[in-house]
Amino acid sequence: MNMKIEKKELFFNILIVVLVGIGVFLTLNKHDAGALLLTKGLKNFKYYTVLSNVFAGIVSAMWLGRALAFRGREYDPDPLYMKVLRLTAAAAVTVTFLTIACFLGPIYGHAHMYHNANFFFHLVVPIVAFIAYFFSGDAKQIPFKATYGAAVFTFLYGSIYLINILVNGKGVGEDSNDWYGFLNWGMPIGIVIFAFITLTAWGVALLLRFIANRLKRKASEK
Repeated sequence: MNMKIEKKELFFNILIVVLVGIGVFLTLNKHDAGALLLTKGLKNFKYYTVLSNVFAGIVSAMWLGRALAFRGREYDPDPLYMKVLRLTAAAAVTVTFLTIACFLGPIYGHAHMYHNANFFFHLVVPIVAFIAYFFSGDAKQIPFKATYGAAVFTFLYGSIYLINILVNGKGVGEDSNDWYGFLNWGMPIGIVIFAFITLTAWGVALLLRFIANRLKRKASEK
């Protein structure tokens, strides 16, 4: 089928790529001592925040690449793997937003969470990606199995985080491997926190799927 590229969807994907690009540039080049959960250079890629935002940027870039490559030709704009990737990316950055706003922000102070790159990665990109998801031009309803990717992405990160601590120790100060402080209450509580965050990621994906499918259903009824 010859699918027309929707201008709104094109706009949002370009915007996400640009915003993530700005965030990455600031992450690698601007280090503000007043900004928490930021370090110097490539070391920032240990953070879920940076990884989830960069992942969202890569997925939007993939969508743009496919849309432009097949422009004017017959193609499926959103095959299953793109549905999974787009849903996973939107859920991951939403988890970043919720974790900062509801958990880390109250502990460390919200003022420290929105400096420089974190302004984009903790706030702007997650909000834009959440809104953009509902402008995605999926030709069919999103299958339930597409929600699993969101949980897998977060589960893998949490698993590597905990394994690193078990192998190399927790550490102290700037050398701490528990940079989020989730193990301040002990390993069992840390595991519970990561399990909760993983379930939250899946829950967000389910919510996104539910809303998107309802919107598409209403649109088709008009």
